[in-house]
Amino acid sequence: MKKIDLRSQEIAEIAGVSRSTVSRVINNYANVPPKTREKVLKVIEQYGYTPNISARTLAGKKTKIIGLFFIDQWQFSKDSSANMLITGVIESAAAMGYIVLTTVVRDLKNPESMKNVKEMFYQSSITAGIFIGAENHEPVIEELISEGFIIGVLDQVLPGRNEPNRIVYNLNNEAVARKAVDYLYGLNHTRIGIINGDLKKAPANFKFKGFLSQMEHHGLDVNKAWIMHGNYEAGSYEAMTNLLANSSDLPTAIFAVSDSLAFGAIRAINDFSLKVPDDISVIGMNDQPLSAYYKPALTTFRVNYDQLTAGVTQNVIRTVENGVTGDSVISTLDCTLIERESCKKI
Repeated sequence: MKKIDLRSQEIAEIAGVSRSTVSRVINNYANVPPKTREKVLKVIEQYGYTPNISARTLAGKKTKIIGLFFIDQWQFSKDSSANMLITGVIESAAAMGYIVLTTVVRDLKNPESMKNVKEMFYQSSITAGIFIGAENHEPVIEELISEGFIIGVLDQVLPGRNEPNRIVYNLNNEAVARKAVDYLYGLNHTRIGIINGDLKKAPANFKFKGFLSQMEHHGLDVNKAWIMHGNYEAGSYEAMTNLLANSSDLPTAIFAVSDSLAFGAIRAINDFSLKVPDDISVIGMNDQPLSAYYKPALTTFRVNYDQLTAGVTQNVIRTVENGVTGDSVISTLDCTLIERESCKKI
């Protein structure tokens, strides 16, 4: 029969099964009843349904392309840590003979964006995907995992979700926040504020949880006015400027949950003719390349980006190569305190 250009949804309707069943068949997963698998394969053969991923999988070959989906609603790509994450994935994949098809997605909630992401799995030649910057619970990611696709995620905490095709690498964000409060408390700071990011994302949520918990542990009051939020350096600058312009009751130390946020806070403090760390100490997290050369040099927590990106990328590719097993991969990495000049004992 002449080949007809059908999509997986149409194949599913013809075979009388769900699209997720078609996905499981073409990805060669074991959890499909033999009769159902045979029925789907018969329709695929009859209609010549051969999108790249399907054709190669059915032929016993695996395409050497994975997708990297960078969720960038707040233009995270301008942050130097974003570049380290992207290049880390690309270099790790290249070392294993794989190409990375990188896509920047401004809003994963947008129907057109959702469709485009899913179509890359359903119709294109990628064999797996890695998501960076997504919200903790992202419906598109959950749908793709439920349909059997191999998915890697940076920073996601969903207790009980241990599917073997879900590969998650996290930073120990809650522990970092606790250590930041401990460090500042050890420098005799008791008036401590925080500049945080988007609480819909796991990292910000767990940093805030750790901050509150350790403040309570030390018997320190949490001033609501000192709980600030901002997106990257510009947002932090705005938040800190607002505090300095409208209050004379100021913290003596700030935990900025990323180095970019710390840079914004320091700029705002300088603009108000105050000094870091003489007037306000600032501690960050990430240890971006600029952090060591900033004025003052930033005290921060170093993230091993190579270990983070290599871990998720290598595990995704190994799962592609070796097949999905019964074991999920969920790993949490610690960070290291780097003391420099932006914090002072009082």
